[in-house]
Amino acid sequence: MFNYAQGRLRHQIDLLRQQFVQEGGLPFADVLSASGLEEALREIEATWNDRIYAPLVTLWVFIGQVLNADQSCRAAVARLIAHRVSQGLEPCSSETGAYCQARKRLPERFFAAVARLVGRNLDARVDPQWLWKGRRVCLFDGSTVSMPDTPENRREYPLAYNQVPGTSFAPARIGAIISLSCGAILDLGVCRYAGKGQGEVSLLRQLWDVLRPGDVLLGDRLMSGWVGMYLLKQRGVDTVSRLSAHRRADFRKGTRLGKDDHVVVWKKPSSIRSVDRATYNALPEAITVREVRFRVVQPGFRTRSVVVVTTILDPGLASAEELASLYRARWNNELDLRSIKITLQMDVLRCKTPELVRKEIWAHVLAYNLIRTVMAQAATIENVEPRSISFKATLQVLEAFRPLIAYRAHSGADDQEELYEQLLGAIAVHRVADRPDRFEPRMTRKGPRGYEELKRPRREIKLHMLKRASKI
Repeated sequence: MFNYAQGRLRHQIDLLRQQFVQEGGLPFADVLSASGLEEALREIEATWNDRIYAPLVTLWVFIGQVLNADQSCRAAVARLIAHRVSQGLEPCSSETGAYCQARKRLPERFFAAVARLVGRNLDARVDPQWLWKGRRVCLFDGSTVSMPDTPENRREYPLAYNQVPGTSFAPARIGAIISLSCGAILDLGVCRYAGKGQGEVSLLRQLWDVLRPGDVLLGDRLMSGWVGMYLLKQRGVDTVSRLSAHRRADFRKGTRLGKDDHVVVWKKPSSIRSVDRATYNALPEAITVREVRFRVVQPGFRTRSVVVVTTILDPGLASAEELASLYRARWNNELDLRSIKITLQMDVLRCKTPELVRKEIWAHVLAYNLIRTVMAQAATIENVEPRSISFKATLQVLEAFRPLIAYRAHSGADDQEELYEQLLGAIAVHRVADRPDRFEPRMTRKGPRGYEELKRPRREIKLHMLKRASKI
């Protein structure tokens, strides 16, 4: 177990909380609670002495590393040195070895516990007005991330069939359950890019324990599978997704609820690869679902007709228009994944072993959830929805204010809460324009880069260049 003074532990907890506006009487100020951090610290089973890179200090440096444009370990250690000097402490070594070893010693469970803690605490405290018809809506979708093509990474996350070792990054698949109301990531899974049991639906089944009875799961076509819809309904969770391309909706059949709105019975498929024979026999012979079709008449949109399938059968609970509007909100899932992959630079990871790669992913999730917490605070003060505030602008304003927050906290100024309110006011100014009918041509001005494509491993090309140079 970790072993260091309680006073220094409290100081490290305060350092984390102050940097992400978790002080004073502001809303959501208890999302990153001291008790929650102490509980996460119990995940550390190895002995940890009182040293420079204590667990929470290492976590703080790691978060700063993933939030900064320069994500190198050297820059992360330099920021720690600057912080220690500002606090009147002795500067630590500029070498990155101790920091890298500290990250390696911390278990993956610790990073995951803190990231889940922040996301779920934020989701549990959302304003009821942000919910959909009083119900929590969770988004699920998958994406991919890349990592260095090291032998360790390649063993656990093999290259795709069309990738050549030495010319590509090793890929991994991620899947995240995200709250529609506040954008917080409630849970996340990582698996191989390809292979049996490595798809998005398999990831969802590993994560759906986070869903509660009464929730609504909003997803893409993959979520409209017969087994998944049935098992989620058994848990009390309704699903809303687009109809799979393997099915066709015939609105002449079933029980008609309105124009392009009916309830039908789906018979059990003759074979289901994701379950064994005993489980297959225990499943019912059919399930009842609702299909709703709405037409897109906006010029420039590619899709002209969309069929949504759901287990919300009663039109009194959700009309066809409300289901269409809810499905349109699924695009927020794509924006959230873009925020964490592009804005927070998680699309290409830096660590060279699978365990550190997963820790790096959880550090990004934690940073993302903390930024979402600040957005929820600004939204509450300005009486707007968190989705109407720019994620990128929040990150920019928070980075600009962070040195001032640290300085005020160190000097013991009594206007810290006023500074936080000014920060949140500056964040709330940057609103995302509501342009639901906007469209753009699927074209780009950028042509070919003019460079030859890397078709062989870089090492082989370099050796060929050396041999050719030796003959000259």
